[in-house]
Amino acid sequence: MRRSQSAAVPSWLAHPIPAGALAGIAGGLIFGLMMQLMMPPMMGMIGSLIGAPGLGWGVHLVFSAIIGAIFGLTVGTRVASWAAALGFGAVYGFVWWILGPLVVMPTWLGMGPQIAQSLSTPNVLSLVGHVAYGIVTGLAFRAIRMQSGLPNPLEARS
Repeated sequence: MRRSQSAAVPSWLAHPIPAGALAGIAGGLIFGLMMQLMMPPMMGMIGSLIGAPGLGWGVHLVFSAIIGAIFGLTVGTRVASWAAALGFGAVYGFVWWILGPLVVMPTWLGMGPQIAQSLSTPNVLSLVGHVAYGIVTGLAFRAIRMQSGLPNPLEARS
């Protein structure tokens, strides 16, 4: 039965970068919906990164795919179980919370790093969203890897 499932999955998903990008989009959709509910103006701010506040969702999903591809490239081979997917995803989301809204985004918008404001309400909400992004990305990456029929990397070592 595994063979018939893997035949239905495109072969390019067997590679960690596109699998990570697709998983990142899944995480980005969940995170984007959370942002839309908790911090509605945030999508416009994300679009402002390219001078187009109305394109916030598009910019967010492109970044989600890129960050997901980096996940696949950097930790993808270590996501050999659901627990690892959850753990690596949560840590990855936390790291991107520091890099994204506390360093890169405010600097890009001319405000400088916002590390000192990390415990403000908007940044704590952002932390929740980034960790959710990481968890969904990790779990989606694991699901994609399982559907591709690839062997568990930890089993291959033994």
